[in-house]
Amino acid sequence: MDRVFILFFLLLSWSSYSQSAEIEQLRLEIAGQPDDSLKVNKLIKLSSEYLAKDPDQAIRYAQQSQQLAHQLAFIKGEAYSYKAIGFGYFYKADYPEAISQFERSLTLFDSIGYQVGVANILSSLGSAYFNGGGKDAVAIDFFLRSLKISEELKDSLRIGTAMNGIGNIYANNPDTQNKALEYYSMARPIFRSINYEDGEGIVAMNIGEIYKKKQRYDSAILYLDESLEIYRGTVDACFPLNLLGEIYADQGDFKQALAYQNKALEIAKAQDAKLEMAQSLIGIATTHKKMKNYSIAIPFYQQAEDLASEIGARVPLKDAYDGLARAYAKIGNFKKAYAYDTLYSSIKDTLYNVDNDKKIQQSQFNSDLGKKEAEISLLTADQALKDATIQRQKILNYAAVITGFLLILVVAGFYNRYQYVRKTNKIIKNERDRSQELLLNILPEETARELESNGYAKTRFYDNVTVLFTDFKGFSSIAGKLTPIQLVAELNEYFMAFDEIMSKYNLEKIKTIGDAYMCAGGIPTTNDSHPLDAVKAALAMQAYMEKRQREKTNSGLPGWELRIGIHTGPVVAGVVGKKKYAYDIWGDTVNIASRMESNGEPGKVNISATTYHLISEYYQCIYRGKISAKNIGEVDMYFVESEIHKPVLQTA
Repeated sequence: MDRVFILFFLLLSWSSYSQSAEIEQLRLEIAGQPDDSLKVNKLIKLSSEYLAKDPDQAIRYAQQSQQLAHQLAFIKGEAYSYKAIGFGYFYKADYPEAISQFERSLTLFDSIGYQVGVANILSSLGSAYFNGGGKDAVAIDFFLRSLKISEELKDSLRIGTAMNGIGNIYANNPDTQNKALEYYSMARPIFRSINYEDGEGIVAMNIGEIYKKKQRYDSAILYLDESLEIYRGTVDACFPLNLLGEIYADQGDFKQALAYQNKALEIAKAQDAKLEMAQSLIGIATTHKKMKNYSIAIPFYQQAEDLASEIGARVPLKDAYDGLARAYAKIGNFKKAYAYDTLYSSIKDTLYNVDNDKKIQQSQFNSDLGKKEAEISLLTADQALKDATIQRQKILNYAAVITGFLLILVVAGFYNRYQYVRKTNKIIKNERDRSQELLLNILPEETARELESNGYAKTRFYDNVTVLFTDFKGFSSIAGKLTPIQLVAELNEYFMAFDEIMSKYNLEKIKTIGDAYMCAGGIPTTNDSHPLDAVKAALAMQAYMEKRQREKTNSGLPGWELRIGIHTGPVVAGVVGKKKYAYDIWGDTVNIASRMESNGEPGKVNISATTYHLISEYYQCIYRGKISAKNIGEVDMYFVESEIHKPVLQTA
């Protein structure tokens, strides 16, 4: 199902699932309230309570608040009223009317210079154009304008909302899905920092859908389960439920797939959410089509077609046409198959085309250009200063010609000075070379070169990286038996050996924290071999530890034991600090790798299920069970046992 979900952020702390008692209480308060601004706000609040239950009733209460606000000349209240009316039409999937109401709200917010409201409505307009289908270029322009204002206001909630919206636009195009992951990865920690669970839920779901499209099902299920836990029991749960159904259908578990999709349809029908109903029906139909139950699939597709046509939702309509064309072809009704294929081709060509893609890129470029305007102004002033300096130099040159003959008297002095400068420059060059060498020891070469050339290094998102953690068992008790000098010398010997192993297997050392050692594969230069490289390196480290153990046993000294944990997934990497640079990585992948290490055993290499699926063809592994990871859920663990030696064919 080719669609990405957008969550509407109700920035007035509205709740769509209030109890009937709360609604009744609001009605009583409004009945006894004089016609003032407070009554306007309560009518808006009551409208929001009805959004999921009865959008038409929500619209009626919002229209009452708009009429009262207009009589009172309460402009801000009237703007919020139009916004509430727009939400009602949005929930009914009447996107053209929602856009009309949002534009009225934007005009009023703009007239009083209320930038918070402007930023919010710009994002709402982006959502409406996006969900309406075929308007990605318009939608991204609204999101970028909202982001610019929100950044100026330092409004974390709206910054995260705009970034999520931009991510959704990029997720629509397979060629820009990594760009979408970048925006989602920036939005997620923002929502987490302000404890906004709804925001975390939608971003987790959007990331899960992209991983589903990439067929990275383990990662997709982790993120979708996280989203489902947040939205369980609400209409928004339909989206992760349908996505999970699609994943299980792709894997051939049709019973589980239909269970998820029927649950989504049940929730959507209870809320009379037509868009969600259409999407759930398409999911059920597609699962039956994969089961070759074409006669069962067709009625579900037709129901979805009717609903999508009714609300003008072009993406599910495209999916319904495509499904019907293929299903009718399978049962031999080629006349209907051809008719639906023609409809499918027509609507598909309008949803995403090259011209639309260029407009999206141009909007992004315009946004970036706006951020550079201040810098350009400074550069212009600097150029004017340079022009003045050149003019002054010309005057000095004329004076130099007149007094040139005096320079002959000091040629010898300048020559000596020249010799001195040469020696000084040589010393400076040697020191610069030493500084460069030191920088390369601290940072990856690619990052160091970028830092040297630009004065800064960009933070980057990596879609697939393998992180390795080590830790010595009982380090505190070991430290208590050695002098500080002995302890540091011993630790240094182990870490130097680990550094050599990292170089051999093309892994990047990130840092050491006390007795812990952390490295990663696939950064800063990406490659496809990093999961195997990390496992090979881990086994080499344990082999080195066994060798050292034998040496210490022969010397009558206590040996050291090492735990190793490995996980593969997305990370954000960059340089932190201003005076003492440090290259570091962040994300759930790092946390899971650390959990793999802490739940491992000395002498063993403990890996996650994600890493296991990438190396299982090459190494024999033993399943260990599950652990719980914060913000992720349960993760399977495996011990790496031995390499799988494949037979070599002999030639005659």
